[in-house]
Amino acid sequence: MSTFSSIACSNGHYNGFLQTLTTIPITPPKRKRTLTVSSDERKQFMKQSSRRVLNVSILTVLLWDSFSSFAKAIGEVLELQRYTDSVEGFTLLRPSSWIKVDKAGATALFQDANKGSNNVGVVVIPVKITTLNQFGDPQFVADKLILAEKRKESTKEAEVVSVSERTGEGGLQVYEFEYKVDSTRGGLKRILSAAFVASGKLYLLNVAHSDGLESPIDANRRNTLEQILHSFDVAPST
Repeated sequence: MSTFSSIACSNGHYNGFLQTLTTIPITPPKRKRTLTVSSDERKQFMKQSSRRVLNVSILTVLLWDSFSSFAKAIGEVLELQRYTDSVEGFTLLRPSSWIKVDKAGATALFQDANKGSNNVGVVVIPVKITTLNQFGDPQFVADKLILAEKRKESTKEAEVVSVSERTGEGGLQVYEFEYKVDSTRGGLKRILSAAFVASGKLYLLNVAHSDGLESPIDANRRNTLEQILHSFDVAPST
């Protein structure tokens, strides 16, 4: 095929392409439709929008309350610090935020500044026995503690929860007790107690904390109270 024929052939394809273009139907652009909203429809839309805004507001308040409660609980975690009375000869962990107060009959007393019925107290009294088992076994001592609680005018009910025994510093015999008290002074309380005898003295620890139906002790707070209980011991010799 000659060069001219090739060009003509090429032009033929080109002309055919142009012809195809001219035969393609052209669709005119669509006109925008105007949406007409009636007065009733507008009111219905506004009402639904208001409900959605109200629901979102309620949800926000609920979430904020939950967050605030969680933050409050986190903020109430008790930090402990070591307290040692070298004169009387005992040591224990105490809540660092609780204040030390003076009270007749108490060798040491630490109270929750926001709720005085939450406290940690120690009493030291002279005795003639050299070990606790000379007085009785842990259950016997627990029964004596409950009897003393029931004799108080403010006590409505008292019940032993658990009794145990552990070994302290230098093989010291330590009794531990847990009991519940319902009192006209402070309501329902959980009491954790420990006792031991050393150097002719009886050492008694009482850890009291509110434990009502509306605000029971949570797991973290209970763990902290148990740390205090287990930390009570004779002061190490220097």
